[in-house]
Amino acid sequence: MTILPASGKYPPPVIITDTREQTPLTFIRLPHRAGTLQTGDYSFAGGEELFAVERKSIADLVGCCMGANRERFSRELHRLRGFRFKRLLIIGAVADIEAGNYRSAITPAAVLATCAAIEARFDIPVVFAASPADAAAQIESWAAWCAREMVTTAKGVENGLHAI
Repeated sequence: MTILPASGKYPPPVIITDTREQTPLTFIRLPHRAGTLQTGDYSFAGGEELFAVERKSIADLVGCCMGANRERFSRELHRLRGFRFKRLLIIGAVADIEAGNYRSAITPAAVLATCAAIEARFDIPVVFAASPADAAAQIESWAAWCAREMVTTAKGVENGLHAI
């Protein structure tokens, strides 16, 4: 279960879904709109340079583990490195990868090793969500907490309470 911070003190962030996202997630708790993102599939208004979530299905992830797709995906991950908050969000379960429930000759061990390498090489946590609804709720929670922290930090800097 994902948790949103208590509302009322600050307006909720507006989730931005990249216009190139072919099957966008459905958000139910936060406002959302389509927009062009330089990196990632999801961000929030005002945080586009700081917050990015790259979403993949298991089939997409497996496809990114080899060939030309691997190099393109590696460039995407490299761009994410500069973000304050970044995640690779996989829709599906680790158990599906372990069982080889995908169409490819690549071994489950190779797919899981790619996930571990992403975390180590690019400093990007890999998170699994059981369903698109769970993924959307997770993004809403991350966006709400990150936006809250950014506003709180900015208010503190303004009042001389925090250093940048």
